[in-house]
Amino acid sequence: MNKNSQLESPSKAYKYYMLGILTLVYMFNFVDRQILSVLQEPIRAEFDLSDTQLGLLQGITFALFYVTVGIPIARWADVGNRRNIVSLAVGTWSLMTSLTGFAQNFLQLLLIRIGVGVGEAGGSPPAHSMISDLFKPEQRARALAVYSSGITFGIFLAYVFGGWVSDNYGWRTVFIILGIPGVIIALVVRYTFIEPKRGLHDVDTGSVKPPPVMDVIHFLGSRKSFLHLSMGSALHAFVGYGISAFLVSFYVRTYQIPHDNISQITLPIGFIIGIAGLIGTFGGGYLADRLGLKDKRWYLWVPAISTLLAIPFAYAAFLVDSLKLSMTLYAIPLMLGTMYLGPVIAVAHSLVMPGMRALTSAVLFFILNLIGLGLGPTLLGMTSDLLKPQFGSESLRYAMLIAFIGYAWSASHYFIAAKYLPADLDRSSFELTDSDREASIIYKLIRLAGFGRN
Repeated sequence: MNKNSQLESPSKAYKYYMLGILTLVYMFNFVDRQILSVLQEPIRAEFDLSDTQLGLLQGITFALFYVTVGIPIARWADVGNRRNIVSLAVGTWSLMTSLTGFAQNFLQLLLIRIGVGVGEAGGSPPAHSMISDLFKPEQRARALAVYSSGITFGIFLAYVFGGWVSDNYGWRTVFIILGIPGVIIALVVRYTFIEPKRGLHDVDTGSVKPPPVMDVIHFLGSRKSFLHLSMGSALHAFVGYGISAFLVSFYVRTYQIPHDNISQITLPIGFIIGIAGLIGTFGGGYLADRLGLKDKRWYLWVPAISTLLAIPFAYAAFLVDSLKLSMTLYAIPLMLGTMYLGPVIAVAHSLVMPGMRALTSAVLFFILNLIGLGLGPTLLGMTSDLLKPQFGSESLRYAMLIAFIGYAWSASHYFIAAKYLPADLDRSSFELTDSDREASIIYKLIRLAGFGRN
């Protein structure tokens, strides 16, 4: 097949085939990302690591490289072959995951995790762009919710498979095995995908030729709805990534579970995440698409309301003394906390023309991952260590309770974004104007630094 051939009239079956494989890619993205938190108690014991070091492995050092290469890869995705980028990305992070099984100290673990982050940076922006080209605007939130369900499936597999294999064969074996499927999937993407035509279901958006990178960034920076939905999702992820990074550790330490029997914790949590996460992910996309037919602001009201509702149940889950009751209660904030991503991405893509979507996803995920993935696990781990002199073995519990304050902050940004959304959607042109550039927060920062025009 010609390397430049494009898919202009995809069948329904082929569209959903591509969506299914991309969801599988995203699933292994999160398997390979999440597995460290599942196995970190036996790893901590072997290498004598602190909570701060555990947070660094999953947080800022991983995220810095993840987000740094994300923007140039997204620009590549807006002008290059997205199929090949996804294939290369999943192959890279899968090989690095297998290498984790051979690490001998904290530094080696850290360097390999950076390699995983670099590979994973190339997954979502081109995938988001392809999905938005495959599906009509009114179907995108649901399609992106299906794709986002890979998060839930991935975390489920990491908990269920990782815990059981670790108990029986050791944590190193888990990493070595989990890297293999990703290499196979990389080949499937490379040799069975056809690049979809850009802007296939979009009308009146002008040329799909991507504008310069800084024009896209200025354009996004001038849309207040985008700025606030980005901060809302970043703070949402701050809580989600932080809690997820230490969830197994919390239950293992609080209920004194032996390190060679962590499946006692990971198996039930895996099923809870699988069921509650899927309900939340699909429910969020469905509600946003359904309610959004009447008022587009529901795409942001759904995440805002669900996030606020999650807070009291989260506090209840981490304050009760019963293991079973705690896990059962945790299913509720987990379900409510996974309702945001499909609607948020759908709104972000609705604000831009087709040739800007991969870069838009990259900018959104740059903010989300730098704050959420970078600071969530890192600050939660540091907080736990800081509280240890006062609270001892209970320090992690109180650090997690403090983290949930971020949900209220997140919801406030979703509500503010909804306020500005109608005006941003009503703008007739996707072209960057001088007023857009001057309204951009990026432009203002450049001028403040002395690099702007006089």
